[in-house]
Amino acid sequence: MAVPKRKTSKARRDRRRTAKERLTIPNVMDCPQCHEPKLPHRVCGACGYYNGKEVMSVE
Repeated sequence: MAVPKRKTSKARRDRRRTAKERLTIPNVMDCPQCHEPKLPHRVCGACGYYNGKEVMSVE
């Protein structure tokens, strides 16, 4: 069984852990109908359009 020769420092341990837990910024695109920012592959909350069709009515 492998045994480490030296103690892993807290800085090295924490640097390794944070690399996996980093959050990415979500992609934001403009709606082709109303040009409001929206997430891709989702219905626009401002106009209710998705893929060029009205999916839900927004009041």
